[in-house]
Amino acid sequence: MSERILVNCTPMETRVALLENGSTQDIYIERSVNRGIVGNIYAGKVVRVLPGMQAAFVDIGVGRTGFIHVSDIVIVDGSGQEDSSRSAENIADHLHDGKKIIVQVKKDPLGTKGARLTTQLSVSTRYLVLLPQTHHIGISQLIEDPVERARLQEVLTEALADEDMRNAGGFILRTAAEGIGPDEIAADLRYLKRLWAAISRRVKAATKAELLYEDLPLHLRLVRDLARPSVERIFIDSSECFQVLQEFCRDYMPQVAGLLEYYSGERPLFDLHGVEDEIQRALDRRVELKSGGYLIFDQAEAMTTIDVNTGSFVGRRNQADTILTTNLEAAATLAQQIRMRNLGGIIIIDFIDMEDPEHRRQVHRTLEKIMQRDPAPSQIAGVSELGLVEMTRKRTRDSLDRVLCEGCPVCLGRGVVKTAETVCYEIFRKILREARVYENDTLMVLAAQQVVDRLLDEESAHLADLEEFIGKTICMRAETSYSQEHFDIILFQT
Repeated sequence: MSERILVNCTPMETRVALLENGSTQDIYIERSVNRGIVGNIYAGKVVRVLPGMQAAFVDIGVGRTGFIHVSDIVIVDGSGQEDSSRSAENIADHLHDGKKIIVQVKKDPLGTKGARLTTQLSVSTRYLVLLPQTHHIGISQLIEDPVERARLQEVLTEALADEDMRNAGGFILRTAAEGIGPDEIAADLRYLKRLWAAISRRVKAATKAELLYEDLPLHLRLVRDLARPSVERIFIDSSECFQVLQEFCRDYMPQVAGLLEYYSGERPLFDLHGVEDEIQRALDRRVELKSGGYLIFDQAEAMTTIDVNTGSFVGRRNQADTILTTNLEAAATLAQQIRMRNLGGIIIIDFIDMEDPEHRRQVHRTLEKIMQRDPAPSQIAGVSELGLVEMTRKRTRDSLDRVLCEGCPVCLGRGVVKTAETVCYEIFRKILREARVYENDTLMVLAAQQVVDRLLDEESAHLADLEEFIGKTICMRAETSYSQEHFDIILFQT
């Protein structure tokens, strides 16, 4: 599998796309005025402890308070290391209002929720994660070869001894470390040593809720994390961003420097590779399948539902084969869309009903196989008798829809608006109420053009009857700024 990384930089925002075999799989967007804060370390102050929820709100100086659960509190011993013999069970035993606490953001604020925090601190490089409060040495589970795992364990152990860092804390070898040698490990260890010393000095000097350590900006962070051996090229369309990446790779990732390529073509980089079209497709509620079927995505607060439909596809054999073909294509497409849209939490997929148990197993295996390539952890239940699949996907940042869109001011996020007919009848009812309460002889209806047109056309007979019934004149005026549901009634004497 060949991969390419596209980096689109402007003063307003940075966008990064990951392409696998020419197909867009992931989109990351970071805007200058609203950078994500995952990985940032803060000096915080507890503002409220909630014993009933075993949680607390923490002011970290970013406006909205963060949230920490008792399970995210690490118990440390006198030397500042994690005490594995104890666990936090009652939050009131560890936190109280006004207490100063050092925390790291593990999830960005989502919707109305504040950032999710932890006291388990960590900082990363290309190959290593430093866990200064533990003694644990681990290796990424994605490195499966036992021989390679044993080699990396030995390389790290020797490097820690050579750099006099055996008591520096715990370390995790990242997936990118597969195949690298002791020189690269030693360089990362030295960098982490200097970085943690600087953070420790800031921790001691902190007197209020403030930022102590900020993770790398998006283009540096994702090149660090995504530049796997399968990545062939990294294209950057900004000369300034290209120079920054060159310097970063020269200092920390020399083996990646040769992959960087400045794109100076007239056609925008994302247009050239079809990424803009894929972004638009990922924002649509309906996604067409090549067979003629289609998917419907409905993203709500509690969960996301995906409905699979055959559409115009009728197949060439029997109905069961037609349904299986559509469901298999849908499984591949929706898996890619889930990554593109960065959907998280509970996801319910309504496949077309399949009577054959083997067909259900095929669809389930296809979905599982494709989702295994997704870096975000997920769990998938089997296909039910009704064709439903329940799955969960870890949510660490806002979905693409939440980043790029906002609730519709006309329908207020409902996705529908009342018909002009419904609004006309609401106007009639309000006129009846107003006429009974107030002494006046004329009512002026202000409404959208389509509502006024209906009042004067299809509802004209009802309007005339209403005028006769209340004994008052009803006038109308179209307001171009009004949405279809918006209307006002003004009372006055002539």
